[in-house]
Amino acid sequence: MNSKIEWIKKQKGKSLPVLTATDYPMARLLDEAGIPVLLVGDSLGMVALGYPDTTHVTMEDMLHHTRAVMRATPHAAVVVDLPFQSYATSAQALLNAKKIMNLGVDAVKVEGACLEVIRALIQEEIPVMGHLGMLPQSIQEEGGYKIKGKSEKEREQILREAQELQACGVFAIVLELVLPEVAEAVTQQISIPTIGIGAGNGCDGQILVTHDLIGFFPWFQPKHLTPFAAVGESISKAAKRYLISQDKNEL
Repeated sequence: MNSKIEWIKKQKGKSLPVLTATDYPMARLLDEAGIPVLLVGDSLGMVALGYPDTTHVTMEDMLHHTRAVMRATPHAAVVVDLPFQSYATSAQALLNAKKIMNLGVDAVKVEGACLEVIRALIQEEIPVMGHLGMLPQSIQEEGGYKIKGKSEKEREQILREAQELQACGVFAIVLELVLPEVAEAVTQQISIPTIGIGAGNGCDGQILVTHDLIGFFPWFQPKHLTPFAAVGESISKAAKRYLISQDKNEL
């Protein structure tokens, strides 16, 4: 396992900030700002490609965006989502994960307790980040983005699956839309870092979609985040000023 992934494993109980990256300028700005871990997430389907959810994202989409990100990230660890229906079997997962890893990335991320698939990847020395709680690739079956861990059954399932993923060898686990007290309990009971999104402050780290963080996608704002900037508004204002300048021949 490479040094960047080993560093992530050692962040248990420490701050572990993670942001998403979709293209060269975004990745370069985040890398130069010192963000230690970047995720080329399939959320790019919505924020970069205009799809309604992540299930429309293809392997070619992920490879295209990953190539751009890798040109800009000499420092950050880069993790890439295996997209919807790209890891239905261990053989398929290995084929697609190797395509991603061949671009020079540090790890792949897999949604759900796909234990056989994860074991197969790790046996081939492909580092894997897990993902439990709300699974965006299951949005059609779920019928929406729903908070997980409300029932005792769900709480037990999340903890059991976190322990199973740890036993398989994942180096960290994303907990998405998990009740904060459940996410904190999981964090305390496993020895690898947890990375929360909409799961409170009890995880070892937090991951945010950068477009949400900087207000670059004003048509949607998650409830768990207050933007740190208003980039979308600034772009709109700049475009309107440009129009005015053209009318006045001021450019």
